Amino acid sequence: MSSLAHHPDAGVIRVQLRQNLVLKHLTAPQWQELESLIEIVDCQKGAALEHQGDHSMEQYFIIEGILKRVVSNAQGKEMILRFAAESDIDTSYAAWRLKKPIPYSIRAVTKVRAAKLSMQQWVQFLERHPVIKSEFEFEIMKLMSEVMAHTITLHLLDAPGRVRRFMRKHPELVERLPKKELASYLNLSPETLSRLKRRGKI
Repeated sequence: MSSLAHHPDAGVIRVQLRQNLVLKHLTAPQWQELESLIEIVDCQKGAALEHQGDHSMEQYFIIEGILKRVVSNAQGKEMILRFAAESDIDTSYAAWRLKKPIPYSIRAVTKVRAAKLSMQQWVQFLERHPVIKSEFEFEIMKLMSEVMAHTITLHLLDAPGRVRRFMRKHPELVERLPKKELASYLNLSPETLSRLKRRGKI
């Protein structure tokens, strides 16, 4: 882990972060202020960035790779709530605001590079910049709506319908996700996913 200012790839990372859906509208002074708070983390596939039930929370801006948001029950059964890739975010902002433990884990699906800062630092930054706060909270509402729509989809659509919806909504991820991860997200077995493909149903 390294601060952005002292990272050997700082020049490239700055360009990549400028494409982030939350950061792309920052002014030069705002960017300078935020950059002093950012750390760069490189995570191996399967690494956990946040753990379900934690009170210590951070804000993530994805530079390279794919993250997943996962919720688990007491028996260890897991449900993937969403995937997020380059230029996207993942966050525990809602839990922070509600003063609750984070209700899900955030894990690396692939090798991941991300920029991060503590949730306290991010919230303080947002409070100093109301326009950015408004835009960020709008993105959070879209994110939560996406998770809700996915949950409803699992109940209302059959297996081919779930796959086709994902391919329509997230074409950029279809070939990048491991089959096991995609199947789990769609509440299918990898064998069922392969069978649907062989039979031309997706």
